Amino acid sequence: MTHHYQQLSPHVIIMHAEHETDRPILAAIAGERRTLLMDAGNSPVHAELFRSELERRGVRLPEIMALTHWHWDHTFGMQAWRLPAAAHKETARALSSLRGLDWSDGGLLNLISDGIISEESAADIRKEFGSHRDIRITEPDILFQDRIELDLGGVVCELVHVGGDHSADSCILHVREDRVLFLGDALGPSVYGGPRKYTSAAFLKLLSTAYGYNADWYVESHGVPMSGEEFRSDLAGWEMLALTVERFGHNREQVIREMKALLQLDELPKDLLQGLDYFMAGVEPV
Repeated sequence: MTHHYQQLSPHVIIMHAEHETDRPILAAIAGERRTLLMDAGNSPVHAELFRSELERRGVRLPEIMALTHWHWDHTFGMQAWRLPAAAHKETARALSSLRGLDWSDGGLLNLISDGIISEESAADIRKEFGSHRDIRITEPDILFQDRIELDLGGVVCELVHVGGDHSADSCILHVREDRVLFLGDALGPSVYGGPRKYTSAAFLKLLSTAYGYNADWYVESHGVPMSGEEFRSDLAGWEMLALTVERFGHNREQVIREMKALLQLDELPKDLLQGLDYFMAGVEPV
């Protein structure tokens, strides 16, 4: 498997997402005094790849970590870094509840039936860790409620709690001087404990928060970094869909009719139909 790295902006280097075992983007933000790591990776192997690339580039290795949310693919690499980690209080609470769980094949089946992880996550964990699963949960050290600023010297990172459907503890990381906004998975639907769903109001609120940063780069953890312009056009259909669901929420057929008219299409593209199902699942019953 080839691993792709990119110097995204003056202070930011990323390791691109890899979908085979659900590895999210990792980032190092290198200031004059400190380097910050965004998310830990989904395993020690994932973490090690990024660390050796930073060494190869002569980048000062991370001395502090910021977590976007608790999900396994963003945190199970923590044990390899042994760094103080800044995280939302709910992230800390969720991680401490994972301590001492059994990650064997039988244990994974129990976690799925308890709605703690999804079947896809279990399959990815099996693939990423193989049969020897020495998964040690590390808890974060620096906890915050709304936001925290980390000054790395010449560049400031703001970690801001935004919540949302995907995970109540979701945070975004804004690299102020480089105008880079890491969204984690904040714009994703809910994935654990029930059907995948979106709440149109929560989605629209998150979008307006993200747009409010007017960043040069928008980076979703399992996507490809986009310019502000690409990001807006990529999400335009979803924004329209969420607004239409807000108006005609309970009537799926009417939402489809309105969307076809707005987009001047005979058929809605697959991703929007899927999105519509997520949004409909998020509509509160009357």
